[in-house]
Amino acid sequence: MIKAIFFDLYGTLAGFFPSRFEIQSQACMQFNITLTEEGVIKGYKKADEHMTNQNALYPIRNRTPQEINDFFSEYESLVLEGCGINVDLDTATLIWKEIKKIPYEMKLFDDVVETLKNLRNKKLILAVISNIHKPGVELLKEFELTEYIDFSVTSYEAGSEKPHPPIFEEALRRALVTSNEVFHVGDQIGSDIEGAENANIAPILMDRDSNYDDWDLIRCPRVSNMLELERTLNDFGRKTQ
Repeated sequence: MIKAIFFDLYGTLAGFFPSRFEIQSQACMQFNITLTEEGVIKGYKKADEHMTNQNALYPIRNRTPQEINDFFSEYESLVLEGCGINVDLDTATLIWKEIKKIPYEMKLFDDVVETLKNLRNKKLILAVISNIHKPGVELLKEFELTEYIDFSVTSYEAGSEKPHPPIFEEALRRALVTSNEVFHVGDQIGSDIEGAENANIAPILMDRDSNYDDWDLIRCPRVSNMLELERTLNDFGRKTQ
């Protein structure tokens, strides 16, 4: 019986405003580089996967300022590769510096609050697990999620990054549930899907950008928005009754 749902935050419950395509396009205009939305989405998929792998090996937050700059130069070059554009790392560094000057905010997706309300009405424990260097309480307040989410576990508190088990295990401890009583919903294969599997938690892939149309549904369910997630959870509940 499922008693709790754990959520990744960025890319699952919240996204960039303006969009990452708009931010990248604005920065790249100064370098006479024209991007496509499809290409930027493709590039960010590759860049975010690289970030996940690097975080698992050597958390970016623990690196020196120069190492962080070097990482994001490579990250930016991977984003541009999605549009078929290859730049040297010096140019990628200059573009990333321009990106950092562009104001943006992270906002909840429009489908989030209503679904969270519905899940809470079913007496499910709801939590956020995030690789971010701030306390979970601050994170929930920042996104005005305190009313809908029971708690958040961050890498700052757990001393561990997804995909490593300790951050998931801390969430299980706080929720007072076992790993077979939880789903974890996230958009990253490495940190969320493999991370949940490492902790013996059943994952659900949130694929808002349709990056994984050929996803192996035998491995775990794939949804494109919160409404699909709710239907998937309802279907699972009926199957287990």
